[in-house]
Amino acid sequence: MAFHQLIQRVLLIGTRLNGAPPPALSSPPRRLLPLIEALAPVHLKFDARAVYYGHRYRSGFWAIYLLSAIAVLFAVLPLALGWDDRRHLQHPVVGLWAVAEVLIIGTVSAIYSLGHRRDWQGQWLRARTTAELIWYLPLVAPLLDFSRPQASANWYMRVFDPGNHLRVGDDLEATCVQNEPLASTLLDGAWCDPEFVALYAQWTVSVLEAQTHYHQRVATRQRALMHRVHSVNIGLFGLTALGALLHLAIHTVWLSVITTFFPALGASLHGALAQSESYRLGTTSERLAAELQRAIGSLRETLGEPGSLPQPEPIKESIQEAIELILEEHQDWHMLVRPHHLPLA
Repeated sequence: MAFHQLIQRVLLIGTRLNGAPPPALSSPPRRLLPLIEALAPVHLKFDARAVYYGHRYRSGFWAIYLLSAIAVLFAVLPLALGWDDRRHLQHPVVGLWAVAEVLIIGTVSAIYSLGHRRDWQGQWLRARTTAELIWYLPLVAPLLDFSRPQASANWYMRVFDPGNHLRVGDDLEATCVQNEPLASTLLDGAWCDPEFVALYAQWTVSVLEAQTHYHQRVATRQRALMHRVHSVNIGLFGLTALGALLHLAIHTVWLSVITTFFPALGASLHGALAQSESYRLGTTSERLAAELQRAIGSLRETLGEPGSLPQPEPIKESIQEAIELILEEHQDWHMLVRPHHLPLA
């Protein structure tokens, strides 16, 4: 478990996130199975890279914020313990606390430096974009006309206008070029096959349902995390205010620790939450889940009554619109996360 996942799990202790189980994914058309199998290793490679760098980037900024608060605690704790007094038995080791504080600040600087030098965020975004687009290639392939020469090797550019950050993708383009002969052979005359058209539409519905479930889960988790951090911050602010009031009557260094560390911890949690864009991610996922449900309803309408002959053109248009929704959401996510970097806000 990555550090950022551990911290979020601790923050969400006692929160019920159990939702409906993920829907079962129906089998794709037999024509698409060889293409899916050919793309699977490439998708897994980029997905593993995205997970690796995603964990490092998100764990990095959570660690930076929380370690900054701990550095404040290390700065004031020796005073509260009385170790600054030369007569105290622990006074000889008070310098170790200063060393520990320097080490924490050095760790923050090291995370910052490594994150930027090795471009954790950029590697994550590029790998995640490539993995997502490769995973959807079997859905996009039937929408292409392989019989005509095309200006772009990128399958998405032949069907959609997904945005500038998806235009520059050498790995995606190479994958399309490598698998185009296979896709062209497999899908020759596919739209004249009613069985393929029906199975393709049903498989697309199941993929969209899985995406809907995923975004509903993301929205629920992000909103729960946001509310929990806000509740913790309200508690820390209340304790800070109480400590400040008590300090007027009771003069103790421990109250100074409370009024120093608690605001620092609250600011760290708020900063990490803002960096993770919990509110906007939750809102976006909630909106996309609703839009995907409408797209699923529209696609099911085009299928008509059970046993009726599927109409290729309406089905093709509905699938294209549904995939475009997913691409637009991915572009929104990309533009949402891209401006954030590891430095403290």
